[in-house]
Amino acid sequence: YTESRILKARLEFMREAHQIRENDFLTFDALRHASQCIGRVLRGKTDYGIMVLADKRYSRADKRSKLPKWISACLVEANLSLSTDMAIERSRKFLKYIAQPFDMKLQVGVSMWSNEHIALFCRKLENPDGDAGVVSQGADAMDVDPSTA
Repeated sequence: YTESRILKARLEFMREAHQIRENDFLTFDALRHASQCIGRVLRGKTDYGIMVLADKRYSRADKRSKLPKWISACLVEANLSLSTDMAIERSRKFLKYIAQPFDMKLQVGVSMWSNEHIALFCRKLENPDGDAGVVSQGADAMDVDPSTA
């Protein structure tokens, strides 16, 4: 790793004050930086992109488990440790698929909220004990059922 005096001081402080090993801190810091970079690709629900983690350490379960869930969920076994040719082919297929015409109306209420869903969710936040519709934490996003209002 780097010979930075600041980093050395930080590592020494983490070791002495919190009993955090250098390797653990460096792994955490590297994965935090990687996560921030990946997050810059996707800023909204309609954004898409390809993120290439070209380091074999990302195929290790102990490293993947330290990434945010929204990233690790996308790191499926079939896409780990690919050759350059396979990664290019998968990227090509993804871009060809994502470039197809898309009707956003079909996604309202499924992966994107309608104005009615947003209004119900806001009412639920303002009045948590009231009956403003069903609000529950789903697997991918919060689900609001406007039919229960």
